[in-house]
Amino acid sequence: MKILIKNGFLADGSGRPGYYADLLIDGDKIVKIGEIEDFTEGKIIDAKGLTVAPGFIDTHSHSDLQILTDPKVEPKVRQGITTEILGQDGISMAPLPVKYISSWRKNLAGLDGDSDSINWNYETTENYLKMIEGVKPGLNECYLVPHGNIRMEAMGLENRLPDKSELEKMRQITRREMEAGAMGLSTGLIYMPCAYSESKEIIEMCKVVAEYDGSFVIHQRSEADTILDSMEEVIKIGRESGVKIHYSHFKVCGKKNWDKIGQVICLLEKAEAEGIRVSFDQYPYVAGSTMLGVILPPWVHDGGTNKVLERLADDQLRKKMIEDIEQGIPGWDNFVEFAGLDGIFITSVKNKKNEDAVGLNLSQLGKLRGKDPYQAAFDLLLEEENAVGMVDFYGTEEHVQLFMKRPEMNVCTDGLLGGKPHPRVFGAFPRVLGKYVREDQALGLEEAVYKMTKKPADTFNIAGRGYLTEGNYADICIFNPETVIDKGTFTDPVQYPEGIQYVIINGKIVIENGIHTGTRSGVVLRKNRKS
Repeated sequence: MKILIKNGFLADGSGRPGYYADLLIDGDKIVKIGEIEDFTEGKIIDAKGLTVAPGFIDTHSHSDLQILTDPKVEPKVRQGITTEILGQDGISMAPLPVKYISSWRKNLAGLDGDSDSINWNYETTENYLKMIEGVKPGLNECYLVPHGNIRMEAMGLENRLPDKSELEKMRQITRREMEAGAMGLSTGLIYMPCAYSESKEIIEMCKVVAEYDGSFVIHQRSEADTILDSMEEVIKIGRESGVKIHYSHFKVCGKKNWDKIGQVICLLEKAEAEGIRVSFDQYPYVAGSTMLGVILPPWVHDGGTNKVLERLADDQLRKKMIEDIEQGIPGWDNFVEFAGLDGIFITSVKNKKNEDAVGLNLSQLGKLRGKDPYQAAFDLLLEEENAVGMVDFYGTEEHVQLFMKRPEMNVCTDGLLGGKPHPRVFGAFPRVLGKYVREDQALGLEEAVYKMTKKPADTFNIAGRGYLTEGNYADICIFNPETVIDKGTFTDPVQYPEGIQYVIINGKIVIENGIHTGTRSGVVLRKNRKS
């Protein structure tokens, strides 16, 4: 089918000034940009008063399970996202040895959810990606092979360092998954079992990733008290492996650490001066979102989720947990310390009996349960088998804008899709266009579109996408620059944005006049392959 987009203002993704032109799509490709007359066969979209941009690319997504259970992934597509990158934070779906399925599902549930409706016996990234293809995804999907999954397959879930043979096995698994089409390697050094590793282990895997010119995507060891040491570790990994570094959801947490922001920026620039390739993504909010289990001291997680539950059932160990949270542990990002019990909110649970906790902060949860907030939180984690999501407030609008303007930055959602989610699940990209471009004028329109499209495509070597040019794939978002805005709030997040008029994925109209057409036209994008 041919589609002609007429009279639109093209922000082509390059960051250069936009221009008015028509755009012709034939099949899944853009075939002509310019003045197009005598179009008689196909569909015409009149984009007068609208901006025509490449489809947005979400470089930090947690749709890993939902893409199999609800392939439309409407919260993403409805905000203009046409491609997303799964496999984040070192914890995802594949690889997954059969013997670890039960324990890994519990570990994964707080980030990506859980479901009995899929067959969990896929084992490898290759088979997982084939499952995604089999359900006909609603948007394009890329995958990072997760460090935690590699470590689990090579040496289990124990808190120890790998021996020589295990380290070599981790390299082999990394190579196998890169050959399957992974875009790179991810880790989350606050999550188990990734947190058990030292730099040497990661460097060896990253050497393999660098052979494929893949990216190393990292939730670094600290985004708070020890962020400077943490960044030095990441830079060392880039220097010694040659891999491209991409920091996940870049920020500095906690008021007492805000004076480190200048040094953080200096470290970015120091790395770039050395020739280390550095980028980061950011969601445009002053609050983050993750699993509630991160409030527990690191030792509680040793051995995996089943051990966490055993320790939560021990009253004496609970006392030790509270003591460590209140006194702190050197090198540990203590979420309670920098967000406070009043600044951590429950976003999702899996059992109906605890749905009354969703939307409450930990202090409110304690009052509801008639007990100390810590004990109430521990009870909730125990009853939900650690599958609890949370939102935490960590920063300021000034800091969001400071990092947003950095040349290393691209936009992401990092949204957990279950329960009462962070509003970024539904609105991160429209929020940038509405709040930070139109209202605050922190970014120009073309610069913002660049940070949503060509910048992430270049960072992750996503060929043929992220830029409106003849011969590229027809992934396109058409929006009204005067009305586009996110609608979700922290108290009422499940709201689609305004102003996203059309979304076209691989030449098929998925959103038309703001309404989902039911079309699912995404594909799996593999590294070093063109789909």
